[in-house]
Amino acid sequence: MEIKIIDFHAKYTQNFYDLNIEWLKAFFYVEAYDEDVLSQPKKHIISKGGFIFFAIKNDNVVGTVALMPTEETGLLELTKMAVCPEQRGKKIGQRLLQHCIDFGKAQNLNGLLLYSSKKLENAIYLYRKYGFEELQLERNSPYVRSDIKMLLKL
Repeated sequence: MEIKIIDFHAKYTQNFYDLNIEWLKAFFYVEAYDEDVLSQPKKHIISKGGFIFFAIKNDNVVGTVALMPTEETGLLELTKMAVCPEQRGKKIGQRLLQHCIDFGKAQNLNGLLLYSSKKLENAIYLYRKYGFEELQLERNSPYVRSDIKMLLKL
């Protein structure tokens, strides 16, 4: 079946939460900041000028990603990308990432920024494949688990 990428809709708020909580618990733990953002995405992402996208397959949400505003104009943070476990390995993450890149270019953004962990080897490989380059990670990174910061200039 075909994967469709759609914009945020409030009816998928729980899917956004559940998909992200699953991978956070599987690989790390849920930080207070995560819990706050994931439980209120409209407040913390959408109303601040950010975007959330969903990957839909057979009318079910199988993946999600967010673009959050940063302090720098023209730069959005790629964050909260998750694919349901039974759909991993089917290039859904790549589709979501490409959608964000295409969206960023269409919006004339300067770039996409992300924070991740080198523990997530597949994700880091994917980001590098799509042209993200490593930056110096600041001491006050928004995520405790982050040990890598990357930027894709658009």
